[in-house]
Amino acid sequence: MRGYFGVGIEQSSKPMNAGNLFRTAHAFGASFLFTVNAEYSVNNAKSDTSVAPRNVPWYDFSSAEDLKLPGGCVLIGVEFLEDAVELPVFRHPPNAAYILGPEMGNLSPEILERCHHVVKIPTSFCLNVATTGAIILYDRFRTLGNYGERPVSVTGKPLPPLKHVQGSPIRRKKTKT
Repeated sequence: MRGYFGVGIEQSSKPMNAGNLFRTAHAFGASFLFTVNAEYSVNNAKSDTSVAPRNVPWYDFSSAEDLKLPGGCVLIGVEFLEDAVELPVFRHPPNAAYILGPEMGNLSPEILERCHHVVKIPTSFCLNVATTGAIILYDRFRTLGNYGERPVSVTGKPLPPLKHVQGSPIRRKKTKT
């Protein structure tokens, strides 16, 4: 899979859920983790048995204005908003940082203003932040990974992944004007 991704949380209200989110991000191969205006401690979030912030670069920002991302990294808010793009039709950028809000609240207007996209999972109501993060990251993994197609029916066999084909060089001739 090309590209990289980071996962962050703003104003985390439940350390156990933040720990689960970071553990899931670590399992899916996150390049970095971050918090914005949040208190996070591996010791308080006993659910992160992978100790992700000790194994993956972790950045702590005090405000939305302080949030710094690598050049070319697209910030994607994950929020249950009416006008957010539904996850099944969202195309994940190769280089992205996903930010989720607190359990009891929403992403701040300052963060939402910085987001290139805001996505939501089309459910009847909001999900737990760790569950939401897992679904988002699985969707990224599934859509950007080199996997074959699912079978058309339950009795069919999946198609194998497409093989990368390196084409021959393309020679372009300069035209005279």
